[in-house]
Amino acid sequence: MKEFKNLIVLGPLIYALHHFEEHIIFNFREWRLTYFADNNAIPTEEVLIRLIAILLIFVFVHLIKNNRGSAHIVLFFLMTTQVVNAFFHIFLSFYFYDFSPGAITATLLYLPINFLIIKSAFQEGFLRNYLELFMIFIAGMTTFALFELIGPEVIAYSVLLTPVYYIMMNRTEPTKN
Repeated sequence: MKEFKNLIVLGPLIYALHHFEEHIIFNFREWRLTYFADNNAIPTEEVLIRLIAILLIFVFVHLIKNNRGSAHIVLFFLMTTQVVNAFFHIFLSFYFYDFSPGAITATLLYLPINFLIIKSAFQEGFLRNYLELFMIFIAGMTTFALFELIGPEVIAYSVLLTPVYYIMMNRTEPTKN
């Protein structure tokens, strides 16, 4: 279960559990509207379906292609939707002195499982150095911030750009003979 391809399959499951905490147990939308603009008219269930579907597509692409480009796309999506999201919940809970719904699963699931995913990505050669990881983190942080500022159309733009990244990444990779 320590392999990258096995660990990334946990991504959609832990996202569903996180969503359950945010919207079934607690009311994240109400909390969010207390501190941020209402720029996301999409129902939370639709956001859940969209993000899980996109993540599953990226996971399946990686399971088929099994290369650095496909791994980076999965890592980018996990970085955006889970790692940066975890820091968002944890930081803002302290910043506002108000529990952010989602902070429990972010702390107990997102961070440890994504740590294992990143560790396996290094071990299997999908990530070569910390600079690559840092760049994926910055891309994820930027995408997350734009989503929070602008709204859900950022998801469409980022998904449309992933094939460009995939092609560029695989063109720079030496071919295996």
